[in-house]
Amino acid sequence: MYTMFFIVFVNLVGFGIVIPLLPFYAEHYDASPDQVTLVMAVYSLAQFATAPIWGRLSDRFGRRPILIVSLAGTLGAYLWLAYAADLTDLFLARTAAGLMAGSISAAFAYVADVTDEANRAKGMGLIGAAFGLGFIAGPAIGGILAGADLAATNFQLPAFAAAAFSGAALVMTLAILKESLAGEARQRMARQSPDERRQAFRRTINARNVRVMIILTFLAVFVFAGLESTFAMWTERKFGWGVLQNGYVFAFLGLISALIQGGLVGRLSRRFGELGMIRQGFVALAAGLALLPAASNLPLMIGALVIVTYGFSVVTPALNSALSLSAPEDAQGGVLGLGRSASTLARAAGPAGAGYLFAFAGKDWPFLAGAAIIAIVLAFTLIKGSDWVRRPNS
Repeated sequence: MYTMFFIVFVNLVGFGIVIPLLPFYAEHYDASPDQVTLVMAVYSLAQFATAPIWGRLSDRFGRRPILIVSLAGTLGAYLWLAYAADLTDLFLARTAAGLMAGSISAAFAYVADVTDEANRAKGMGLIGAAFGLGFIAGPAIGGILAGADLAATNFQLPAFAAAAFSGAALVMTLAILKESLAGEARQRMARQSPDERRQAFRRTINARNVRVMIILTFLAVFVFAGLESTFAMWTERKFGWGVLQNGYVFAFLGLISALIQGGLVGRLSRRFGELGMIRQGFVALAAGLALLPAASNLPLMIGALVIVTYGFSVVTPALNSALSLSAPEDAQGGVLGLGRSASTLARAAGPAGAGYLFAFAGKDWPFLAGAAIIAIVLAFTLIKGSDWVRRPNS
């Protein structure tokens, strides 16, 4: 599992490298503001469409082959980005990267294969920590390689670096990663007709507990993405902050998230189980979001953000674990791919909804509305949670 951690981390560093580059790259080719946001969004839309497909393919052929194909495709997409000649190339390169982002679904399915019920949440947390660390290191590397002078920004070098990181992840997968999906499971899938596989998958995703987990995943990410997308505008209006101060805060919170998911989630899982972690995470999310508008100074604001980060860092691996435990062995990849699609869709919808509230209701309303949504979800988990969340060793 630690091999998978390093593969995901290295690949996510590459992903993080290009994130701060994209808006400036698009403007370099005279993109309008709406086109800039589309360049950012098209990756998520493409990933939303293909994540379940990659997951189901990994159920049939194994996790390792899908990781290899996906990482190779990602490497190619970054090289396309490096040689983009115009705005159309940028759109196509980011679309290709999203279409080939099957490594994430396969990584979660890999963890499900190599962990038992008692350790599933810990494994999901470890992958979450790799995400967090990758997003801390990647943007910093990308900013250094692109340069501080906006008029002389180097667009190619960060894209080449991102390709190099994905290439390193590909080499690691080829050289040291062993297949996690048992041969018997792949053979059983191979014996089924396409129609039988589709029917079995439909039965799985139509199960009430699977549907609920996907909805809860969407809502948690929806609210957190809304916070991420409006926080810088909020601090600008409340404290007069700029890019530098917000960058420090996000880096700090990314480190906190990685520490929680990598070091604390396993112990919380053993003590409280998935249901307890989900409830605990939603309590923290709602409380932190509700406190944030009242934060009148830096210590109070950081305290509220740490509470929010704790909640999201706990609830995310717990939901992934519960979703995995709700699916049979031969549907792990497909179901976790659906969960990934829900997260991706939420990361597109959350900022749109939060931005609307920020513009037309006021700067505090994205946080207050998010707290209200999570409070309703929390009440639902308290009333109905025991019906659809399996506990370790149950």
